[in-house]
Amino acid sequence: MALKTTERAPKTSRVSARDRLLAAADELFYAEGVHVVGVDRIVERAGVTKASLYNTFGSKDELVRAYLENHFRRRQARVAHILAANKTPRERLLAVFGEVEDLLAGSAFRGCRFISAAAESQPGDAGAVVADEYRAWLWSLFTDLAKEAGATDAKQVGRQLFLLYDGAAVAARMDQDRGAAAKAVKSAAIALLDAAVPPKRRGRRAQ
Repeated sequence: MALKTTERAPKTSRVSARDRLLAAADELFYAEGVHVVGVDRIVERAGVTKASLYNTFGSKDELVRAYLENHFRRRQARVAHILAANKTPRERLLAVFGEVEDLLAGSAFRGCRFISAAAESQPGDAGAVVADEYRAWLWSLFTDLAKEAGATDAKQVGRQLFLLYDGAAVAARMDQDRGAAAKAVKSAAIALLDAAVPPKRRGRRAQ
């Protein structure tokens, strides 16, 4: 008597179409740009249909928005972790720039996603809108950290640190010696902070 064999049903992916599309977008948009990469390549990389993309996001522009917002949340979580791991305001601020130094040392880092997306976008596009939100948060973060560190003009110092941080993102794309660029950025942040915070305040804030 022949034994009956039971065929196993093929396993279906537990990863949702939304997550697969976001993963594909993150990889392709970051490597090549949000406007260079078309919908066909995204759905092919994600392994879903074009209809699935439009049913999930409505348009490519909304996929760009979701891609950037997803990264925005990850950046906020990462920065919160960095701040929690350091005690004094000065240590927290310099630790944020220390992360930039680490990122520049890695070959996978290709600069800031938000700057890249905004450079390719028109005013009002999702890329420009989310980039503006991210940069407003970043400027506010540096201003608050400068104030906590004892900077006399925290708003101005926050602006300067913010622009220095932008410069690091540009160096990631343009500078041939990224290691030297990373050290220069952190050194500049230290010098800027030392010049902005009176010695008496440094001692009090470090306690």
